[in-house]
Amino acid sequence: MLKLLTRVQRFRSGFPLSFHFLGWVVLFSSVLTLVVSAILIYTDHQARLTEMDQRLQAIESEYAASLTASLETLDQELLQTQLMGILSLPDIVHLRLNIKPDSELIMGVAPRDARVDSYKLDLPPAGEAPSALGELTVTASLERIYQNTKNRAFTILATQFFITLLVAVLAVWAFQHFVARHLAAMAAYAKDFSLEQTCIPLTLDRRDTALRRTDEIARTADAINQLRERLHKDAARQKQDAAKIRKFSTAIEQSPSSVLICDRQWRIEYANRKFTQLTGYAPESIIGKKPGSHSENEQEIRGSRYLWQGIRLQVQRVGVWQGEVNSIRRNGERFWEQLIVTSMKDDAGHTTGYLILGEDISIRKRYEQQLLRQANYDILTGLPNRMLALDRLKLALAQAQREGSMVAVMFLDLDNFKHINDTLGHDAGDSLLIEAARRISSCLRGTSTVARLGGDEFLVILPGLAGPEASAQVAERILESFTPAYSLSDQEVFVTTSIGIAVYPADSDNSGALLQHADAAMYQAKRQGKSSYAHFTPEMHEQSHERLQMESRLRRALELEEFELHFQPILETATGQLRTVEALLRWNNPVMGMTLPDRFIPLAEETGLIIPIGEWVFEEACRAANRWKLLTGRDIDISVNVSPRQFRDPRFTGSVKAALSRNDLAPERLELEITERLLLDNSIETADILRQLDREGVRLAVDDFGTGYSALSYLKGYPFDTLKIDKSFIHDVTQEQEAGALVRAIINMAHSLGLTITAEGVDDALQAEFLKKEGCDLAQGYFYSVPLPDRDFTEWLKIHYLD
Repeated sequence: MLKLLTRVQRFRSGFPLSFHFLGWVVLFSSVLTLVVSAILIYTDHQARLTEMDQRLQAIESEYAASLTASLETLDQELLQTQLMGILSLPDIVHLRLNIKPDSELIMGVAPRDARVDSYKLDLPPAGEAPSALGELTVTASLERIYQNTKNRAFTILATQFFITLLVAVLAVWAFQHFVARHLAAMAAYAKDFSLEQTCIPLTLDRRDTALRRTDEIARTADAINQLRERLHKDAARQKQDAAKIRKFSTAIEQSPSSVLICDRQWRIEYANRKFTQLTGYAPESIIGKKPGSHSENEQEIRGSRYLWQGIRLQVQRVGVWQGEVNSIRRNGERFWEQLIVTSMKDDAGHTTGYLILGEDISIRKRYEQQLLRQANYDILTGLPNRMLALDRLKLALAQAQREGSMVAVMFLDLDNFKHINDTLGHDAGDSLLIEAARRISSCLRGTSTVARLGGDEFLVILPGLAGPEASAQVAERILESFTPAYSLSDQEVFVTTSIGIAVYPADSDNSGALLQHADAAMYQAKRQGKSSYAHFTPEMHEQSHERLQMESRLRRALELEEFELHFQPILETATGQLRTVEALLRWNNPVMGMTLPDRFIPLAEETGLIIPIGEWVFEEACRAANRWKLLTGRDIDISVNVSPRQFRDPRFTGSVKAALSRNDLAPERLELEITERLLLDNSIETADILRQLDREGVRLAVDDFGTGYSALSYLKGYPFDTLKIDKSFIHDVTQEQEAGALVRAIINMAHSLGLTITAEGVDDALQAEFLKKEGCDLAQGYFYSVPLPDRDFTEWLKIHYLD
């Protein structure tokens, strides 16, 4: 019994579903068996009772007549015999015969506490007597019937029990074989199932038939496999999504922009690494706080609260806010931050949070400020540039119009600045401009503006003047401030300025016209002798217009072939023989007529046109030298002037070589006259160019010696061949002893340096005789010949060397 209980317990724990299935099978089978058995037993019992009733009724039909006859004949013996016959019938245990009127005959024993069935029958007379002869009560025992019913009930119940047990066992076996083992296989598959095994399908150990392909087990297995396939796809998609999420997470974490993610109540939920680097706040110190409230400075928190209130309001209205914010780091350092604040929405369009992107734009802001300053201020002097100056001039004019006051515009140009820049170098020129800007600014009041227009040009705006005489007072102060010397390159240099003045509204009510008028007045001041100022007059406008027209015509002069060369011979003072010819540029314009270089060369240098003009001069001079050789049969040197702007052109040396090569002219036949101010530059580039030309064989001459700030000692470092004494020294050599002594000293010192001396501006025989006596090598001037056009100079050569 104990083993059976143990096995049942093991079966229950090992196969709980089968155990419960068995229990339900037994329960329902038992109930069904009991019901069926009860019906069978009840039916059989009722049948036996009915059979008993039928036997009792049969007694009436069989014995009623004979008993009546016996009573009528009063045959006692026969009556007893008949009753004994009835009593001998099955289950009849007691007879009571009531014989009327008062006799009674009893046979058998009536059992006590036993189940009996009684049946009464009347014994009517054979005739037409009014009343019956007697009444027979037959008592039958039902014990046999009930005992048979019990026996049959036991038999039926036992049989049904064994049938139920067999059915339960067979049902459990069938359930185990057809259902439970497959469920166990499914459970084992599900138990070992993982996302890494989604490629392994579920297979069941059952035959493949058409019926089994559609039963519940097959559908369950198919559903599991479909679930497996969906999980496999979902796992693959999940891996892709996880990879994307990791990528996005890494991108956000390593983003060059700071990232904040807030919930719907604007509480910070996430901050990336860049935010910490940018602000100095660790993520854990700001999680749960609102943007702008993580500062430790209460005043900063109050200030940012109003800002973020506006930001939140706009994001809630339009979904995005973008702008620049002056934020503060944890260490108190301020920085500019570009913020983009957007709302995050789900698929239904509901806001789930907010995204805040920040970028440090401090460097960009500094660059913008620098660009803004560069766009409005001069880099060298720090003064407003032309653009800002024009804006301020327009504002000053508008204010003057409202107030009925005057505005003076002063145009300043430094005198001889190009000479300083060419001789002392650009660094010295820059220092000069800076100091000049400082001196001009020191002469102005707070409401005035001084600006640098470019180069050595300055603009002064004087607003709110009561009368034009106030501008003259300022101009005088500026001129006076230029009186002290400038210290440039360890030497003192005196630089002045020329000032042109135009006044609103007397001269013009337009800013552009005022500038033009002030510019014209400035040129008038220069023509007056420089270091002065001049007020604009209508006549100056015509002069300015003339200068503009000259520039326009000059730009087309080469194209229209308006330039021509005039030639002046340079002769030996001892023999009078022709040694060199100097080429002098002239501009023959149909409108302006023959124009000398001192009128258009400064404009050509200023506009840069001197470069192509100089190349044309080289070409024409070399070509003329070749023509003279063919004409005279001898080499005649050609001398060409070189301007500082032309000399510093990177293509200068190449253009000289190209001109010599194209005209097949020997380099030693060409002499370049370089102004003395170039020597004061003393730069490496100047020395390199001069030495390069010297190596090519080109001869070099110092032109207009004595008019600048140089000395003969500067000539030691450069490979010059000739020194040309300026005509201002030659003019008075025969009239002033000091002038003669100075020229004599220059000749002696130049000869000591191995230089050839050429005297310029020899106008009479006395000057020529003096130079010859003092040993001057070469001379040129009107005494020998005026500069002649090419055709006239050819005739001069024919007269002097061919006749």
